[in-house]
Amino acid sequence: MDAVFKALADPTRRELLDELFREDGQTLTALEAHFNITRFGVMKHLRQLEEANLVVTRRRGREKLHFLNPVPIRLIHDRWVSKYAQPWAAGLSDLKSRLENPMEKIFEIYIRTTPEKLWEAITDSEIRSKYNFGNGIETDWTPGSSYTMTNPRADAPLGEGENLEVDPPRKLVQTMRALWGEDVIAEGTSRVTWEIEQVEDSCRLTVTHDQLREGANDQLYGGWPMILSGLKTWLETGELLTTPGSLMYT
Repeated sequence: MDAVFKALADPTRRELLDELFREDGQTLTALEAHFNITRFGVMKHLRQLEEANLVVTRRRGREKLHFLNPVPIRLIHDRWVSKYAQPWAAGLSDLKSRLENPMEKIFEIYIRTTPEKLWEAITDSEIRSKYNFGNGIETDWTPGSSYTMTNPRADAPLGEGENLEVDPPRKLVQTMRALWGEDVIAEGTSRVTWEIEQVEDSCRLTVTHDQLREGANDQLYGGWPMILSGLKTWLETGELLTTPGSLMYT
């Protein structure tokens, strides 16, 4: 977390994060236009934000796009803030940023575990319920198969979709259709991609939630920082995340 605090200490870097919060997925040229410093200076600040994992980048053709990654901020919140806070809506992860239609959100986290254990935690329904608001998943995990997301306290499935690509323990691609309320049902189908990469004794997990309409309801993607924080806590400590938000449906 030292790298996160160091990155956040500089006002220009905070402004860069604010700009990505306003509009995610920007190029260096687009970001540079908002600051009265050199292109090299903006690049230097972005590099430090990337080293702190607060910004992740993706190539789209010849362009390099920069995305705000809220997961490190959520981890700080879970460690020091939430134990004192009253139950909160997931406002920290309520990102209003937009990209050209369709919208895309990228979340990245490092977990000290093996790819096999991480894959099991993603695909085992009982384990998944421990960090995913009590929700399990029912499927046979074959490409092209369907799945449903269920909760013992719900009378009907909370979500459904199709397993497009199943490549253990490296990659899982699924469609997602939320069913827990009329407002999210109206959003239709989006896509979630889980990518696992071993990095020495840890794994880098990247979750990409895309094919969202511009201005999509933030309930669809706002819970990812808390879910991934809970997944990290479970795999590294064997304990449940005990923030009010993580327990609200258990």
